[in-house]
Amino acid sequence: MSKVLDAFLQENLQELRDQGLYNEIDPVEGPNGPIIKIKGKDLINLSSNNYLGLATDEDLKKLNIAATEKYGVGAGAVRTINGTLDIHIELEKKLAEFKGTEAAISYQSGFNCNMAAISAVMNKQDAILSDELNHASIIDGCRLSGAKIIRVNHQDMDDLRAKAKEAKESGQYGKLMYITDGVFSMDGDIAKLPEIVEIAKEFDLITYVDDAHGSGVLGKGKGTVKHFGLEKEIDFQIGTLSKAIGVVGGYVAGTQNLIDWLKVRSRPFLFSTALPAGDVAAIMGALDKIMASTELHDKLWENGHYLKDGLKKLGFNIGVSETPITPCIIGDEKLTQEFSKRLIEEGVYAKSIVFPTVAKGTGRVRNMPTAAHTEEMLNDALAIYEKVGKELGVIS
Repeated sequence: MSKVLDAFLQENLQELRDQGLYNEIDPVEGPNGPIIKIKGKDLINLSSNNYLGLATDEDLKKLNIAATEKYGVGAGAVRTINGTLDIHIELEKKLAEFKGTEAAISYQSGFNCNMAAISAVMNKQDAILSDELNHASIIDGCRLSGAKIIRVNHQDMDDLRAKAKEAKESGQYGKLMYITDGVFSMDGDIAKLPEIVEIAKEFDLITYVDDAHGSGVLGKGKGTVKHFGLEKEIDFQIGTLSKAIGVVGGYVAGTQNLIDWLKVRSRPFLFSTALPAGDVAAIMGALDKIMASTELHDKLWENGHYLKDGLKKLGFNIGVSETPITPCIIGDEKLTQEFSKRLIEEGVYAKSIVFPTVAKGTGRVRNMPTAAHTEEMLNDALAIYEKVGKELGVIS
């Protein structure tokens, strides 16, 4: 091994450990449900993005197995050669119906969507206005495009208007785009889409919403754009199929022309093998469930309100979340890591989130209640939160 590389890794890994920024990964011994097993111990799981509990749904398992039996375990090629199966076309039609758009395209992950879609449309002659708290995949997609990146203060519509005006009037750029998460995953706040659309119309901005944490959660399950009734106003709707949908993959939904362009110009589509048919079948089953009934959506929100109210009454700082995402903001990174460690020891799996995922000094334990949690589970979790919070001086 290179001595230079080894010295670099040892020095920097130790620095991360000293600062409380090194994250240990815990293998889960079984399904990722409301209760998980780690190192032989059952824990109340508050760290999963499996919002609707569909990752372990029995109906979806059967659909996955049946499609795997029919098509095999892999698509066998990239989509443009012979990796497009008829079931992929069915999925994309269903995704367009789900998002209220003309068409949709599927990818191997939500991360891939942002790498694919942004760089396929924007280039070095253009500029992208981007909320400062946007997901890492958006940041990487913007960088890959080569466009000028203009950072916009989080959810600050005055700042967006001023910077959009300046960019437009400068005459320097061919196209202007504004990108935002639909729901911000660290704080749980919702993008101000009605105001964003007004500003976009005023300054000819392309609108791009990454709804990874909104689909299945807002708009009776159909997402943040549907929540505001703006399906005809947003140019790009991006989403993941691995959170509320419970499987794996991602998608872009929009006009037929947009999807046709992405099929010939987005590199992850052109150069990566398609999703396995078993996963595709499970995704379609999940979409059918979400579109047929709001039962899981309603239970998710019921549990989200219950956990929020309980933590707030105990004295925890839960920030400004408008969704079931419930952060307990601790601040100090080392204390945050210790808080998470003690929760796990007592029976609640809630992982710490620290820099660089969030800003330094804003470390938190992020809680993700799901439709699969029972009130008894949440009560047990709240009791453990109270015990550990008082022990470490986080609450009095």
